[in-house]
Amino acid sequence: MASLARSIIIGPLSRSSSKSATPWSSSICAQCRRTFITSPALQSGHNKWSKIRHQKAAHDAKTSSARTYYAKNIILYSKLYGPSLADNPQLANFVQAAKKAGVPKAVIEGAIAKGQGKSSEGAVLEPVVYEAIIPPNIALVVDAATENTKRVIEDLNGYVKKAKGAKSPSKFLFERRGRVVFEKSESGLDVDDIMEDAIEFGAEDLENDEEGNIIVWSDPSSTQQISKGLGSKFNLKILESEIIWHPIEDTRAPLDSSEDLNRFIECLESIKDYPDVQAIWSNVTRGNMSDEEWARVTDLIDE
Repeated sequence: MASLARSIIIGPLSRSSSKSATPWSSSICAQCRRTFITSPALQSGHNKWSKIRHQKAAHDAKTSSARTYYAKNIILYSKLYGPSLADNPQLANFVQAAKKAGVPKAVIEGAIAKGQGKSSEGAVLEPVVYEAIIPPNIALVVDAATENTKRVIEDLNGYVKKAKGAKSPSKFLFERRGRVVFEKSESGLDVDDIMEDAIEFGAEDLENDEEGNIIVWSDPSSTQQISKGLGSKFNLKILESEIIWHPIEDTRAPLDSSEDLNRFIECLESIKDYPDVQAIWSNVTRGNMSDEEWARVTDLIDE
């Protein structure tokens, strides 16, 4: 039987042996082949190790998102009210929350320093505005702050070239605007209630977002005045206070589901993870992207 078993296994691999096989042996070989074909196989992505890898990736993404959230707010409140935790209760609250969330001490200290325009070692950071065009015709403006401008530009060039794009003027497709976002007031204050004071502080336009937060638009020079003035007067929590590159409506460019989209997303992910990058602005619009694809893009750019 052992020799018969060997002939059954070897037979299908040899053309000469398959021709000389008896009907009985051919029948057995056919059964063997059916047995091999119908045997359950491990599917890619569904075994134990793939599951662990996917879980780790999800955990890493969640951790990265938490660090980004706390770092952004620590930078904001350090910039607005100073680096002292004793004199800046908003900053102190975010630092305490970041520690509870497991954000490393180095990240927290680095964010406080960045709010003051310095590195964690105390070196003055230089602002960098990087411009690029990504196929098919998507404009990028990247805000960064660094000790080494040349290194940042070279690294960003590498990410853009990988996406088949090029460093190219694109700021003319945007307008510079100040934007302050206040969290929805628990007392029920709305746009109409603060409009008169907001205008006095330099506001040009006010609106509510989908969650009821109040957005105040202004000239860039009025951003901090609006943040501090309205925030203090009406006891409003500041969610964002920044000078942004807002795409001019007529210059917005659609991006469809394609290889260009995949390369664009990979480029954005690389830039977003770069330590010296503070914000990414783009004139991209949805095109025929799916909800999931569009969500991936909007998660990576600042709007």
